[in-house]
Amino acid sequence: QVELVESGGGLVQPGGSLRLSCVASGFTLDYYAIGWFRQAPGKEREEVSCISSGDSSTYYADSVKGRFTISRDNAKNTVYLQMNSLKPEDTAVYYCNAKVYTSYWGNYWGQGTQVTVSS
Repeated sequence: QVELVESGGGLVQPGGSLRLSCVASGFTLDYYAIGWFRQAPGKEREEVSCISSGDSSTYYADSVKGRFTISRDNAKNTVYLQMNSLKPEDTAVYYCNAKVYTSYWGNYWGQGTQVTVSS
């Protein structure tokens, strides 16, 4: 059974840092790309970052480029999102996502972790 579990969210002051974790189970992490998305109240869910399988190439949305870093530890079946220089506009629920083939292609989401940036 494919499962993604996020953790690491919380309340942080502007300029602070958080590291989110996404622990995957039910599939071999290194075979798949993993994405981080976020959704703020009243807004659509947007992709923040993604890391590919294989060469672990990365993508960042312009709004987080230079501040966020995505990485993966296949031995721990975990993908991380290091978030530095946080801004109030980064406040959102953060989700990890994977499209995984079991007996069919499924689009899987974690339950989300709340990040609040406020003084």
